[in-house]
Amino acid sequence: MVRTQKPQGEVTRGTTAPNRLRRVDRWIAATQTAVLRSGGFPLAVDLGYGASPVTTFELYTRLRAVSPRLEVVGVEIEPDRVAAGTAFLEATGPHAGLSFRRGGFELPVPRPPVLVRAFNVLRQYDEAAAWRAWDGLRSRLAPGGVLVEGTCDEPGRRAVWVALDPDGPQTITFAAHLPTLDRPSGLAERLPKTLIHRNVPGEPVHDLLTVFDRCWATAAPHSAFGPRARWIEAVKLLARTHPVLTTPPYGGRRRWRLGEVTLPWRTVAP
Repeated sequence: MVRTQKPQGEVTRGTTAPNRLRRVDRWIAATQTAVLRSGGFPLAVDLGYGASPVTTFELYTRLRAVSPRLEVVGVEIEPDRVAAGTAFLEATGPHAGLSFRRGGFELPVPRPPVLVRAFNVLRQYDEAAAWRAWDGLRSRLAPGGVLVEGTCDEPGRRAVWVALDPDGPQTITFAAHLPTLDRPSGLAERLPKTLIHRNVPGEPVHDLLTVFDRCWATAAPHSAFGPRARWIEAVKLLARTHPVLTTPPYGGRRRWRLGEVTLPWRTVAP
């Protein structure tokens, strides 16, 4: 009898909703275009998509707009969730290049992916296990590929993610629905597992958020022109003391007005 290899990882809560991951999808489509178009038929993986395949389908739709040959595979440990993905395709398909498979961190896909999106997957792991997951996933990327790992709240209004390539973490991005943001440090609860327990005095990520809050307070007069104007001014002030990415595709007014700011990973590295 042939035994099927047990998927690597643990079953997540599986909660999801339409448009929950729109912020990170938008960022990927804008900043990773070259990666998504690399090779003849590039492959992207949505790891741990949850109880509903909707966010995988949204990823497929958004990324195919910039890379029409991109194949997207949704990967889940829980068999019922894979079945839900298959049923979705049967009900709404066909969608060329979109499929669902059972698996975990081992990534049971036919070739190394140029992109892995893993969102709200590592929250239940301890910090050491999260680092191991990062190392394992980036080792399975295609040359020049990228792993985007992070977390967001239930409505998708607050999110933080890290972009990693085969060499390690490269950038960290903070993103928010600005009309509901009290202050930038409110994003701390969305920090990746490798950082969330390090949001304490003396750690780089805590220092960054403390300075960002001061910049936010200083930029308060710009609220007269709306929350976007205040955010943009706060980011500009932050850039005076921290290496904010200020030029496209990662930075500049076009990205900041969306409630984003991206910095090199070294800014927050433990």
